[in-house]
Amino acid sequence: MIPISSIQLGPDVEASVLEVLRSGMIAQGPKVAEFEQRFAELTGVSHAIAMNNGTTTLVAALQALNLEPGDEVITSPFTFVATLNAILEAGATAVFVDINADDFTINPAAVEAAITQRTRVIMPVHLYGQMSDMDPLVALAKKHELRIIEDSAQSHGATYNGKQSGSFDIGSFSFYATKNLTTGEGGILTTNDDSVADTLRVLRNQGMRQRYQYDMAGHNYRMTDLQAAVVIPQLARYQENVTRRKENAAFYESRLGDLDALITPVTKEGRSHVWHQYTLKVTEHSRINREELAAELAKSEIGSGFYYPKLVFDYDTYRSRPDVIVHDVDIARQVVEQVISIPVHPGVSDSDRDVVASVISTAVRNGN
Repeated sequence: MIPISSIQLGPDVEASVLEVLRSGMIAQGPKVAEFEQRFAELTGVSHAIAMNNGTTTLVAALQALNLEPGDEVITSPFTFVATLNAILEAGATAVFVDINADDFTINPAAVEAAITQRTRVIMPVHLYGQMSDMDPLVALAKKHELRIIEDSAQSHGATYNGKQSGSFDIGSFSFYATKNLTTGEGGILTTNDDSVADTLRVLRNQGMRQRYQYDMAGHNYRMTDLQAAVVIPQLARYQENVTRRKENAAFYESRLGDLDALITPVTKEGRSHVWHQYTLKVTEHSRINREELAAELAKSEIGSGFYYPKLVFDYDTYRSRPDVIVHDVDIARQVVEQVISIPVHPGVSDSDRDVVASVISTAVRNGN
């Protein structure tokens, strides 16, 4: 089986976890502090605040900005549900605008058209390992006095014009099991804003600045030292793993890039891609649709995934909510019917990727 994702944790991770277990300090402690420092250095920011998962970090970032009911957050409809759930949990209104067809990220022109007097936040979603087009978004935020919260769950270490993901205002990262860096469950917020960082640290710790001194109504959003112990050793070899992801992506491009049946992913000028996913679009020229392609891959014991099978608001539980506003999203509606992701992780060997490319090429040309 060639899985769509693979968790590869070596003996250094085992040793790190055992160190924590033997220390007797398994809640938030020195390992979390070390992880925060090292991730801040990776991201090029002053502050990194670790939390228990990536959804929590999105919620906390919004809460730290003191949004009021009716305040609007403009974001992408082509994302995991955590993006939407976090906005609603924070008491804000989610406003969805269209994406770009080539990189699947939010369209700055659509963002500008959706800004109202209630808009408070722009939340770009950096998808599959590549960042959104940040310069025009930053210009819009400055012009309209808005904040930016980057949903960087899939873009650890990605860059835009040399600037790291998560360094434009507030960045929210996930360390779920399948992410490029993982703690099993976990998240981190990054920022250069001293005031926001201070609020986040108090917020995650039941509102306590010191023990039994409550400065605000807070939560238990803390990460454990056990979680941090899992990810710290991964940081040392992260660039090596990203390099392997890039090699696998380049191989797929060489084998699949000339097929009319498929549109292969692009790396936009000025951006670096960390290839959390390698995502194809199946075109009208293919002899089979993407569901049939997934079935063909499964026959050959090759994993694949639809990220995402529907636009995030396109479920009964969200459709009639007054705090979910949907603008014209024609491109997103088209893309969500076409995309299929294939294995690109470091565990994909040279022979594996050759098999994957061969099965796909044959299937889209000849059908099933």
